[in-house]
Amino acid sequence: MESNGRSGGLDSPAAEQVLAVNNVEVIYNQVILVLRGLSLAVRKGEIVALLGSNGAGKSTTLKAISGLLPSEDGEVTQGEILYDGERIDGRDAAEIVRRGISQVMEGRRVFEHLTAEENLRAGAYARRGNGSFQEDLELVYGYFPPLYERRRQAAGYLSGGEQQMLAIGRALMARPRLLMLDEPSLGLAPRLVAEIFEIIKRLNAELGATVIVVEQNARSALEIANYGFVMENGRIVLDGPAAELAENPDVMEFYLGLTEAGERRSYRAVKHYKRRKRWL
Repeated sequence: MESNGRSGGLDSPAAEQVLAVNNVEVIYNQVILVLRGLSLAVRKGEIVALLGSNGAGKSTTLKAISGLLPSEDGEVTQGEILYDGERIDGRDAAEIVRRGISQVMEGRRVFEHLTAEENLRAGAYARRGNGSFQEDLELVYGYFPPLYERRRQAAGYLSGGEQQMLAIGRALMARPRLLMLDEPSLGLAPRLVAEIFEIIKRLNAELGATVIVVEQNARSALEIANYGFVMENGRIVLDGPAAELAENPDVMEFYLGLTEAGERRSYRAVKHYKRRKRWL
């Protein structure tokens, strides 16, 4: 299955784009090349799944967009990242948040010694506009009722699922128009994974937020996404509508654990199976 052009950021109609990543190269510590000419485009109001194995460069892609690379001695050394038509690569992370981009980091990264509500207040530090803080707080509690019940409890004592809700809620307090989620299902029980992904769908439908979901749980991500990109070794190797990717034989085998006949293959076997990589 060949790419249909969305992996080339400049090929997607500019009027529809909220984000364009064009031929971006990222290097860590001035020697480690992680992204190798990465290009992708995200349209306003859609949910995009970014899939790939460990080390493919998914998290680095999000950090390049959100401006967090310098904190890890990384930098964009080639290409450009456009948000609403303006370059944001190289800009300060706080400024990028104020422009409307929020990232939920892998592993949640809550402030464990602060209460749940204090975490949410911290998320509003770089918020855009002058709207009511209390209204936004109530909005978050509406999406995540357990947080209201535990609003005065130290975040470090919340369950894994509650901490993930808190991390997403904290990002929402900045009023993002582009919400980026890095492995939101990590370490969660299947029931909680389904709940988190259902909330992501609601945020997209009810708030109009554009969402990028980085996931190894390809099935859950493709079920809620409009469009998907598959990364290998710092590049996009396959992209298309989410429903088509879910039916692609390579995606089925390498990311969903299914053979072409629909039989389930163990993930251990998939991990060590030599990829055919028909897309290359």
